[in-house]
Amino acid sequence: MKLSELLKDVEYKVVSGGVDIEISALTIDSRRAGKSTLFVCIKGFSTDGHKYIGSAAKNGCNAVLCECEADIPEGVNAVFVPKGSREALAKIASTFYGEPSKKFRLIGVTGTNGKTSTTYFMESVLRSQGRKTGVIGTVGITVDGEKLDIEFATSTTPDTIELQAIFAEMAKRGVDDVIMEVSSHSLELKKVDGSDFDICIFTNLTQDHLDFHKTMENYCAAKARLFKMCKLGVINADDKWADEIERAAECRVITFGMEKKADITASNIEYLMDRVNFTVDPCEPGEAPTELTLHVPGRFSVYNALGVIAASLACGIPMSKIRGGIESIKGVPGRIQNIPNDLGINVIVDYAHTPDGVENILSAVREFTKGKIITVFGCGGDRDRTKRPIMGEIAGRLSDFCMVTSDNPRSEEPMDILKEIEPGVKSVTDNYELVVDRRDAIVKAVNMAQKGDSVVIAGKGHENYEIFKDRTIHFDDAEEAEKALEARK
Repeated sequence: MKLSELLKDVEYKVVSGGVDIEISALTIDSRRAGKSTLFVCIKGFSTDGHKYIGSAAKNGCNAVLCECEADIPEGVNAVFVPKGSREALAKIASTFYGEPSKKFRLIGVTGTNGKTSTTYFMESVLRSQGRKTGVIGTVGITVDGEKLDIEFATSTTPDTIELQAIFAEMAKRGVDDVIMEVSSHSLELKKVDGSDFDICIFTNLTQDHLDFHKTMENYCAAKARLFKMCKLGVINADDKWADEIERAAECRVITFGMEKKADITASNIEYLMDRVNFTVDPCEPGEAPTELTLHVPGRFSVYNALGVIAASLACGIPMSKIRGGIESIKGVPGRIQNIPNDLGINVIVDYAHTPDGVENILSAVREFTKGKIITVFGCGGDRDRTKRPIMGEIAGRLSDFCMVTSDNPRSEEPMDILKEIEPGVKSVTDNYELVVDRRDAIVKAVNMAQKGDSVVIAGKGHENYEIFKDRTIHFDDAEEAEKALEARK
């Protein structure tokens, strides 16, 4: 494709050479920039792509896009984009891959918690209608439930070029709907610009990522960007940031909730160990309220289901069909995942890694626990440090005993992280232990539990690795819990 065609939706100025050249690849990594590659200079957090134009040229690259003054080697065609490289790259990548997001219905899900579960719930409803679905998010990429061997660099939302390439693959496979998790980082960094969103769901907003956004107001503003990019917004009316999201929205809005007035509401809620029963009202004009059973327990699961019900109704799916899709859900990997055993102990693995997430899972488990709750949790290294004592206080208050342990310490010393969590726990209870080794913490928790107790292993969920400053090892909470249970027999 000609560079001039790629730039059709971008404001630019030619710095050197011209735009009547053929481009066969895009990259932001100078090491991958070869002949006929457009090297896009991105100003990152640790380095600036403009410094590597010479390196890209040495690798054979003859086309560069930049957003500030830079030394352009002789023979390199360069264009300047005044509105920034990230915005331009999003549009260019979409054009390069043939605007793939226009070839299916794109549903985005954003919020601090509940994104993964909501994508799985939405997928279940759509597949129950015979729709071919694609899912992009924290647990990977799937088409009709089959995991694709496509990896991406970030934890939730792929980078710009990766994302459009994935969209193109989805379109090639004839997918009808793509449901994707949209992180605040991806919105702030304009990774999803150039994507044609049809429906977007807002789950909630609670403290997280303040190492990046600095304030909750900035965090909210990043999330709100998604609702300037879609045709329909589905918003949790009960969340305290809902009004801010709705005010920022430039689309039609449908609301859901349990406490405030909303378009879709739930009532008569019954929380059980393995499910939650509730009534949805109203659904369609003239129809009676619908009773539902969701086989994923917890109040937060009801919210996730309500968002999906609202979006599904907007897609024209009748409530009778939505009910079947919701009730067929058996669970989500690493989300309130029960580890079966014959000891009469509830052992639950959950991804909860924020203050709100920990409070949600422990409150849900308390609903069906006859005995004590023993919680294994930690906080990730190189992430928002302010939430550490907050999570400690919540876990200490809602648990009968806490095993404070490691959770991807990354470049930090594990014990230093535990010591920052400890004041929060200690402010409400003395029933805790600091255990640096996560495997040891899980074993201790399982061995401490008696019949009727619940062991909640929070923070990693579906992850099967542990990141240290000098290595990454295989580590799966569910596997470790199963081993600990087996050793007790």
